[in-house]
Amino acid sequence: MNHDDAPAPGPADSPAPAARLAALAAALADETRAAICMTLLEGRAWTAGELARTTGVAPSTVSGHLNRLLEAGICVTERQGRHSYVRIADAATARLVDALASYAVPGRDAAHTVPVVAAPDPLARARTCYDHFAGRLGMAVTDAMEHRGLLRTDAVFALTEAGLDWCREAGVDVAGAGRRPLVSSCLDWTERRRHLGGLVGARLCARALGEGWVVRPEGGGRGLLVTPAGEEALGGLLGLTPAAWS
Repeated sequence: MNHDDAPAPGPADSPAPAARLAALAAALADETRAAICMTLLEGRAWTAGELARTTGVAPSTVSGHLNRLLEAGICVTERQGRHSYVRIADAATARLVDALASYAVPGRDAAHTVPVVAAPDPLARARTCYDHFAGRLGMAVTDAMEHRGLLRTDAVFALTEAGLDWCREAGVDVAGAGRRPLVSSCLDWTERRRHLGGLVGARLCARALGEGWVVRPEGGGRGLLVTPAGEEALGGLLGLTPAAWS
């Protein structure tokens, strides 16, 4: 055959749908990898060492399993400081794995959970991460904004039109962003989930500090204390109660 007559590479050269499905199933067809996925369904991100302890296998063994899950697109890694964390790739993948787990274990009504690494209070309750909220307070704000349709968190964080309106009503100035993204995500080292950062996160935190909704504890540091005025403001703006961060 003349090389000029050879068919151009295209979709036909990619694995067939059945082959892709089989590869995905093979990635999950191991008890240790299944245990890793069920741990990650809890919604947090974990280090390889923590997953090794949770599943009861050697760190070198869990590393090989994680590589398999990463190659299959079931998991992704995120870096925060000196550490690398693993989490389920996205909400659609989490729903798929959760549905398989529920099918395999009749009566299962919750994702497999493991204890979170302890962190000292008040840092675990509320603190700043650079210039925005972190800890349980940071996650409470992020979750409330998502549940109210103000923030999309499925992949890249994005503010909705309703979120822009909310910022104006809440007195969170979003003008003059420059090169900084309007919103971004940041992996919370105590909650092991992504909280709100970016310009909106920074200016919401700055407004809370300026209005006395949150204050620094005696001695300074990154910890925050929510004041009675802050409880009222966060309740009015996002429907939060102290139970969300206590």
